[in-house]
Amino acid sequence: MKEIKIQIPEGKKVVLTFVDEVNNCPVTERIKTFNDAYNELGDEHPLICQYRDAYLKYNGNRMTKDLIAYLKLRIIVAALNEGWEPKFTEDEYRYFPWFRFYTEEEYNKLNNEEKERCALHSNNSTVSWVGFVVCHSWTDVSFSDTAVSSRLALKTSDLAIYAGKQFIKEYLDYIC
Repeated sequence: MKEIKIQIPEGKKVVLTFVDEVNNCPVTERIKTFNDAYNELGDEHPLICQYRDAYLKYNGNRMTKDLIAYLKLRIIVAALNEGWEPKFTEDEYRYFPWFRFYTEEEYNKLNNEEKERCALHSNNSTVSWVGFVVCHSWTDVSFSDTAVSSRLALKTSDLAIYAGKQFIKEYLDYIC
């Protein structure tokens, strides 16, 4: 804690006002990396504590790469949602990044604009190659599907598209 000493002239009184500095720029300007999301939530946030515990225990184990990615995505989504959480009611809309897998043959048929939207990723197999397109968000109203992590829901379509593009590495680690 900082200590400030101020001399007050006789007959005057001091009124102190503390203002928390708030960054009012859009969340998509504040949250560009996992570290930005981590810092936005703060060290005591439950998702941060769960991530730290799992990271210390499992990081580096290839069998838990998807788990670490999921925990990161929970933090990213919570930061992007700025306090909004899905209620899972009939009239609630929730949005998710939507990815499309292409074979090499399908990818080669895409035009240049479509190829620019692809985040290419391949594994070490000589027979397996896929690309991912991030160009949509997916919404559901009182619907759940095993293909969608409902806890990774975003409050707007624009945020879903942003998350899918900006955090493609984390989504790839989680999905693949």
